[in-house]
Amino acid sequence: GAMSAVFKAQIDWIPLALGAVRPTQGKTLAVMQVCGGSQSFNVVNQLRVLGRWMRMFTIPNQSSVPKAYLEFDDTGRMKPSPYYDRVVDVMEELVKFTVLLRDRQAFLVDRYSERKESAEQLSERVNQRSI
Repeated sequence: GAMSAVFKAQIDWIPLALGAVRPTQGKTLAVMQVCGGSQSFNVVNQLRVLGRWMRMFTIPNQSSVPKAYLEFDDTGRMKPSPYYDRVVDVMEELVKFTVLLRDRQAFLVDRYSERKESAEQLSERVNQRSI
């Protein structure tokens, strides 16, 4: 959809790989959307796909706020409502997953294929020097 295209445009500047490691990999991600009309989870589902593409850990919880223009007061603060409660739920879960995964990203994102590729590249460099 249009929103995921905008989001993707915003992240396109991030290099896909620094060596074999994406700078986003291993980070936690929460997805939420606000809508002008009825509630829909299309955008958050597309953002989940982008999160996987960026090799991020997307938390299970998510939120979608329909008719968002009705949900904020004049100061820009979200009014008390079940939608507000859901946003807080998502943020709490994001914090919990971030704390749980902190200092464990290297273990969780370690991949055989990338270790193998790195070993082959190292071997090529060593062999080139010996010729």
